[in-house]
Amino acid sequence: MVHSTTREFTEGLVATCRTALGDTLRSVVHFTPDGYGVLYLRSDLGADPHDAHEAKRALVENERLGFDSRETYSDLQEAPGVDGSLGEYLFTVRAFTDGYLARVLYGDHGVLVTTDSMDIDAFEEFAVAAQRTLEDLAD
Repeated sequence: MVHSTTREFTEGLVATCRTALGDTLRSVVHFTPDGYGVLYLRSDLGADPHDAHEAKRALVENERLGFDSRETYSDLQEAPGVDGSLGEYLFTVRAFTDGYLARVLYGDHGVLVTTDSMDIDAFEEFAVAAQRTLEDLAD
């Protein structure tokens, strides 16, 4: 469990995600390299909070790899002879048949969300807003 999050941060991050993603939002998980917490789980999914926490464990373990990937992308951007025209790493969206998983990182904090199927363009608005909220926590 992530113990450093405050109620104000939790409510703010969930509100940010809900505003950006609307009713398609299924879950919000805040994570660090050492812990994680399920901040929001849509009520119609019917999971017990403990079960939801356990169910997200594998997702979090996979998405933590993004901390290393982000450094790799940053190093490649600055490497001589490498086409750095992609710019800075911003966020990740993974597409599935029935929805999406998106991850945003800032410092040693991350947020992952799951959604129903939706317009993929909405994730950019979510990513910008979520990164600002994570930045506030880190500062």
